[in-house]
Amino acid sequence: MVLLQSDIQIGKPDVNRKHMQELIQQAMEKNPNTDIIVMPEMWNTGYALTEVHELADPHGKKEREWLQEYAARYKVNIVAGSISEIVDEKIYNSMYVFNKEGKEVARYAKMHLFRLMDEEKYLASGEEPITFSFDGNWTAGASICYDIRFPELGRTLALAGAKVLFVPAEWPHPRLHHWRTLLMARAIENQMYVVSCNRVGVSKDTAFFGHSMIIDPWGEIVIEGGDQEEILTGSIDPALVDEVRGRIPVFEDRRPNLYFS
Repeated sequence: MVLLQSDIQIGKPDVNRKHMQELIQQAMEKNPNTDIIVMPEMWNTGYALTEVHELADPHGKKEREWLQEYAARYKVNIVAGSISEIVDEKIYNSMYVFNKEGKEVARYAKMHLFRLMDEEKYLASGEEPITFSFDGNWTAGASICYDIRFPELGRTLALAGAKVLFVPAEWPHPRLHHWRTLLMARAIENQMYVVSCNRVGVSKDTAFFGHSMIIDPWGEIVIEGGDQEEILTGSIDPALVDEVRGRIPVFEDRRPNLYFS
C-alpha cells in the first residue's frame, strides 16, 4: 500500500492533477506490485473555499476520468483522497474509490464539516456512511479528516464489517498530538486498521504536518511519515483484525441496549 503524502497548491486544480499523476507514476515505477494507492483530502483545489464554486469539478467528472484511467493502466486500487466537486449546485468534499479495472466502487461525501476552516459556509455535508471492498476480499470504511473526531462513525463502519478505515486529510498544525491520538484510538477501539494520508506544505497562513500513518488493530504504528512530501509504503494483514477481535471480544461484549442514543 502506498500513501501519497503531498503538497497541494491552493486553487490550482490543473497543477495539482499533474502533480498527483506524477506521484502515482513514481510510486508504480518504484513498486509495480503496489495494491492500493491513497491520496490526501481536497487534493484538487485545497481549501480555496471562497472560490470553490468556480473551481469545483462538476460531478467530479474530470478527476474521475483520469483516475479511472490510471487505476486500469497500472492495475492498482486507488482511494482517491477527496476532491471538491459540484453536484446539483451544491459543493461536496468527496472521496472516490476505484478498483484495478478502473471501475468506481465507492463515493463518500464528508459528513462532518469543520467549522474552524469555514467548511459549513461553503460545502454541503454528506448524509450516508459508506463501506466498500476490493476484489470482494475485505470491507473498508470511508472517513475524511474531521470525521475521526466522531467515534460514532468509526464504530458504525466497524459494525458494518469494515476491517480498514481510510482517512484522507488536511490536518494542520498545531494539532499533531490530536491527529496521532485520535487515529490510534479509532484503531484500538474498533480493532481495525486505520490508513491515513495527510497533506504537507502551507496554504495561506495554515501549515500542514503530514505524519500519514498506517496503524494496526492493536494500535501499533506500522509506518508513519515525516513533515515533508514523500511516498510512503506499508502493508496490512486483514486477518490480524479477526485475530484481535477474537482475543478481545469487544463487539460481543457491547451492551447497546444500555447506551444513550
